[in-house]
Amino acid sequence: MAYLELQNLHRDFGTNKALDGIEIQLGEGEFLSLLGPSGCGKTTALRLVAGFDRPDQGRIVVDGKDVTRVAPNKRDMGMVFQAYSLFPNMTAHQNVEFGLRIRGKDRADRRKRVDDLLELVGLGHAGTRYPHQLSGGMQQRVALARALAIEPRVLLLDEPLSALDAKVRVQLREEIRRIQLELGITTLYVTHDQEEALSVSDHVAVMYRGRIEQMGSPAEMYTAPATPFVAEFIGTMNRIEATVVDPSTGTIETGGVTLTVEAARGKARGDRVLVLIRPETVEVAAANGAGANTMTGEVLTHTFLGPVTRLKIVSGQSSLIADMPTARAAALPPGSKVDAALPATEARLLDLKDDEALPQITEEPGPAGP
Repeated sequence: MAYLELQNLHRDFGTNKALDGIEIQLGEGEFLSLLGPSGCGKTTALRLVAGFDRPDQGRIVVDGKDVTRVAPNKRDMGMVFQAYSLFPNMTAHQNVEFGLRIRGKDRADRRKRVDDLLELVGLGHAGTRYPHQLSGGMQQRVALARALAIEPRVLLLDEPLSALDAKVRVQLREEIRRIQLELGITTLYVTHDQEEALSVSDHVAVMYRGRIEQMGSPAEMYTAPATPFVAEFIGTMNRIEATVVDPSTGTIETGGVTLTVEAARGKARGDRVLVLIRPETVEVAAANGAGANTMTGEVLTHTFLGPVTRLKIVSGQSSLIADMPTARAAALPPGSKVDAALPATEARLLDLKDDEALPQITEEPGPAGP
């Protein structure tokens, strides 16, 4: 049974349609990430749930109760912002205690609750420090503890890690997930970082131009993207435009090269399709005469990624990227002639209409944050 529901939410800002009928159902204790580029509507959705803004149409339901018109301070939502938003004249302990004091909680209960939360976020030793005495990561931990202090029904996080350096981001996102699981709190998390979303979430919803393109588990989003945009935004994907030649065998043609893709079986002859292949599934070897399901080309560039090196390969009018162990890639420097074998069973296939341009990820202006 859904605990948090966003029902047909619409929100316009002048001529900008920030939300265009999004639908979300999230179970109690589940973690959902709203993922997408700037201007896609994810922060607008979060603001509506928090009560900082109201939808033009649609409802927000929490635990069976419509809260669409309920004031923010009556919704029992915990909010963590990108910019921490701590009170500079209060210690970490006082910042976490603030919401409890406003609600008139007993002093002894407040102290115990704050001490427990500071321990939970790993700052039991820093309760007497002021924000300027804390690192960015520590300040965000205080902000998280403050949001949790009021025992919210839903925890909302708006790009909480984007102002931190890479190593701290990884550490803190793991801490957020640990705490969320420990407390069993329903969580809505906004991010533009796909690695972040995939690593901490039970569910991911990819948004584009005010709509949800696809929602599913991290594994589903990565292995089975439903649209070209999701395929582009989740991970790195080879996208090859092709035409179905023989549906009975799954044969397709692209740039004069014939390939077999299992997913093409059952399509109509002449259908234009988009073949999606992850770089890690492409097998690359020195050219020795193209075999089955192979494109022959030249290595254009190497990109060193630690244990893996990414090769860009040009084959006629097409290009491919392939990830392979760095030790093996060293034997195929730029300029090498190579055969790139494409896995017939690993490739995904999407219909591509004649008049359909491939969507591109763009940065669009969105409404101002809180």
